[in-house]
Amino acid sequence: MKRLIRLLTGILQDSSIWCSTSTTRDLETITRRIKHEGLSFLMITLPNFCSDFEKSLERGYVADDTFRGFQKRGALPEFLRGLLQLVFDPKSGVLLDKPNVQAIFFIRQTCLMMKKVEHECSDARVQDAFTRFIETNDEVREWELNHDRFFRDDFGTDSSSFHECLGKRLPTQHFHFRRVADMLWNQEHFGDELFLPEALVPKHGPGATAQKVSANSKYEWREWHTRLENCFPSDLFLIPNWNMIEALDTVEFVDPEFERPVRVIQVPKTLKTPRIIAIEPVCMQYAQQALLEVVVPILEKSKAFNGALGFTDQTVNQDWAQKSSFDGSLATIDLKDASDRVSASLVWDMLTRAPQFREALFACRSLKADVPGFGVRHLSRFASMGSAMCFPIEAMVFYTIVISAISRSTGRRLSKKLLQEISSQVRIYGDDIIVPVEYVQSVMSELEYFNLRVNTNKSFYTGKFRESCGLDAYDGVPVTPVYCRRMLPTSPQQADQMLSAVSLRNQLYKAGCWITVEWLDTYLQRLAPMPVVTDTSVLLGRNSFLGYQKGLRWDANLHHWTVKGLVVKSRPRPSILDGIGALMKFFLKRGVDPSFDKKHLQFAGRPVSVYTKTQWAAPY
Repeated sequence: MKRLIRLLTGILQDSSIWCSTSTTRDLETITRRIKHEGLSFLMITLPNFCSDFEKSLERGYVADDTFRGFQKRGALPEFLRGLLQLVFDPKSGVLLDKPNVQAIFFIRQTCLMMKKVEHECSDARVQDAFTRFIETNDEVREWELNHDRFFRDDFGTDSSSFHECLGKRLPTQHFHFRRVADMLWNQEHFGDELFLPEALVPKHGPGATAQKVSANSKYEWREWHTRLENCFPSDLFLIPNWNMIEALDTVEFVDPEFERPVRVIQVPKTLKTPRIIAIEPVCMQYAQQALLEVVVPILEKSKAFNGALGFTDQTVNQDWAQKSSFDGSLATIDLKDASDRVSASLVWDMLTRAPQFREALFACRSLKADVPGFGVRHLSRFASMGSAMCFPIEAMVFYTIVISAISRSTGRRLSKKLLQEISSQVRIYGDDIIVPVEYVQSVMSELEYFNLRVNTNKSFYTGKFRESCGLDAYDGVPVTPVYCRRMLPTSPQQADQMLSAVSLRNQLYKAGCWITVEWLDTYLQRLAPMPVVTDTSVLLGRNSFLGYQKGLRWDANLHHWTVKGLVVKSRPRPSILDGIGALMKFFLKRGVDPSFDKKHLQFAGRPVSVYTKTQWAAPY
């Protein structure tokens, strides 16, 4: 606790220097409230304060309903008043014509620095998270029941009769959604030949599984869902060749009613809330990865989508957010519980013109979830975090809704040309959505219609603040805070904490928080050597604009300079694999030379432990 307070003390001192204002009383407030409220003040209350601050930037003034729980004088709260009055008029609360962007950064840095510290939640908060998981699934089911008469299967597949029925029975939103979906997700981009069994190459995912099977053990098949057989036949996906068909005799083929459900767990995230994920069975994860390798390149590289969908490069969203914070041309939209609110029925309907892809996708979609405290429940949502196809499918749904809403708003005839024009103005990365500001109301309304929930506190379109994919900007200037991700280490043997602390130190250094960095340097150097190194060095060390320092030693064998510092090491996890499973793993390995990892049949999976070791190495 004291170390976290000392970090914030440094940030407040840095802000005093950069913004020429006093923060002495702010530190007193923080110290006093932490004494009474504990860590929740740092990790929950201060981020809520920042949320009100961002809301005020968006509105252009400080409203009466903001900064509750903090004493006010005039229009502004007493807390961080010295910085706030560089942004808002202290009497009226109106946003200044030229607010101090440096003050905006330090207000956010002070309030958000501890927001993402990994910490266990209370049992009550964990249970609330599981309850919310069930509630959102129930809301999706209720939405489907209220709209099931609009889904295509009621009309058959004949195009002429379908569109005749559409005009008579469907609401405008559904009618337009289907027309757009038919033009986007069809045989032109998702041809049946791409998703035939012989065209798909499966692989195991890197994470946990519902059976708690990990590493090389995943290749020792014990069960296979019969629903997979049409699109992912076991004799093609589980064994190297048909001469080994007898190996399938030991595999249990499970009918749909007896399928293993996804295992819903909580992963420590922040003090406020845990992260809820649904861990897939081995066979489902295996098949999903095969689809993922085909779908993502289509979505990212197809000219038809104009680069509107992203999965591997966040910088485009970040650049757009920074630019639009200056010119106000684009709006950034954030969604609550994004993946958990995507309806499976809506996805099924969306992919009518890509039947082979749809069949394969739903064959490897889990139907049930085992939720702590609630038992096994049927899933109405398409998938939760944990499914390999969750991310691309939710992006496809959001993209269809966004394109549909904007195309209707233009009043122009729906055509491929119009869709491409709109795509060039839209960017979607997961639940981070960027659209032209003139269409933002239509888009948000359409998203809400399809049972999605816009996070109004994190969506920006009227002021000069924007955020997307980890970049925050005001008036064209980045104001992204540096987050403390873990508690500070007390020993060099705490490898994860050491890595996090060194990263925190170097990010703060580049952000100009040099008083904070000076304290961190002193603290870390008491634990271990902290030489000056570049970002590419294997050593844990300090970045500096001033170049290297003393302590260098010439290595006569390697013919370069070295310096003493900590190196992060790991102990591999033993996982011996032989027989048919070993041969199958070899054939499924990707890369030009699939045999590059000589010990992949003896060791696999996450390391047993991660530790640090002091040694001499190059500082660059």
